[in-house]
Amino acid sequence: MSWVATRHGIGLAGFLLACGLWAPGSSGAQTLGRAELLSASRDIMSAAPYVALATVDARGRPAVRAMDAEAPGEDMVVWLATNPSSRKVRQIRAEPQVALYYLDADGPGYVTLVGSARLVDEPAQKARHWKESWTPFYPDRDESVVLIQVTPLWLEIVSVPHGANGDPEDWRADIVEFVAGTSGR
Repeated sequence: MSWVATRHGIGLAGFLLACGLWAPGSSGAQTLGRAELLSASRDIMSAAPYVALATVDARGRPAVRAMDAEAPGEDMVVWLATNPSSRKVRQIRAEPQVALYYLDADGPGYVTLVGSARLVDEPAQKARHWKESWTPFYPDRDESVVLIQVTPLWLEIVSVPHGANGDPEDWRADIVEFVAGTSGR
């Protein structure tokens, strides 16, 4: 079964049923523990060639762009690089709550990490978290770039290949909170 089938109306429950991953009358309760959900999330995030970074503009509207992120650390902190004069830097200064969205290449699935962003301009941190793929865009790392450190508040994951199927009744994704009560669930 492909993504096409889910886009044409059978939905998550139908997809899981068709794949034999869910049976009618099953509770839909989370079956993976925190460690398994974090491991699956890290797999998806590390494999994704790009991440969508969502910020909020001055009018309260979402602003989303594709970025090249460093793979998440053990603590699920994510680092990105950008031009210090970019809109996203102004938006993060005004509102540090951001979201990162990773599409599961093995699909169907995704990870959304919601966190607090911090702008980092320290040379030692730049050297520690530098990705070679950033070099063509920022030839003078110490002057032409600022890092964005995203510390997670919570994440949600759906990944059929990893068994993180969410709740087939209401389509709620599996959630991992890093700060209690932040997911709103």
